[in-house]
Amino acid sequence: MYKRVLLKLSGEALSSPENAFEPKVLTALSDELKKVTASGVQVGIVVGGGNIIRGKFSSQLALPRVSADKMGMLGTVINALAIQGVLEANGMTAYLQSAVEVPRCADVADARKAIQHLEAGEIVVFGGGTGNPYFSTDSAASLRASEINAEVILMAKNGVDGVYSDDPRKNPDAVKYDRLTYKEMLDKQLGVMDLTAASMCNDNNIDCVVFNMNDLSNISRVINGEDIGTVITKGE
Repeated sequence: MYKRVLLKLSGEALSSPENAFEPKVLTALSDELKKVTASGVQVGIVVGGGNIIRGKFSSQLALPRVSADKMGMLGTVINALAIQGVLEANGMTAYLQSAVEVPRCADVADARKAIQHLEAGEIVVFGGGTGNPYFSTDSAASLRASEINAEVILMAKNGVDGVYSDDPRKNPDAVKYDRLTYKEMLDKQLGVMDLTAASMCNDNNIDCVVFNMNDLSNISRVINGEDIGTVITKGE
């Protein structure tokens, strides 16, 4: 169904209660992406940094917002390096770009180079968010997806199998949506992504599929067109 995708991973999804990284998750992610790329699908990845630093933690330290956001961006680079490492250990080629300049670790984000690597069959991992404070990694995912002309953002959630009217872990009466437009998502204040990210996806006609990352085979299932999770599309 899709030929070029942008996978958005939360940092928390890579972790366990005891450690910032859960080896079993990273290994399973690597195996799934090896299967996906072997089928000819081009994959870019944007990862968050919540397993390393959270906004709530930084506020408890009374850090300035800009400083905390810079720490978060560096956290995403650490996660991107971890993902690159496990992919390469599994026989794949992974190319790392960062919006924050860390020349000993990654190239500076460059859409043209990223597309060249994707077309060569390599996975491109994007770290550093947008490179600017006050922007979420959802905005970074929307930006990178737009730059590389991805058809869809695969938004892998930790333990939630789609978009609901309320938190299903707290409200058993919460209703799951199968399809939404970006406008409906914002009007209902569903909290899937922020306004900047939603506007960019809508303007560039990029779909978003929200699904449960706890079963990593869902990545292949979504790419192959199975009706799982929640699909968010451009409105009329």
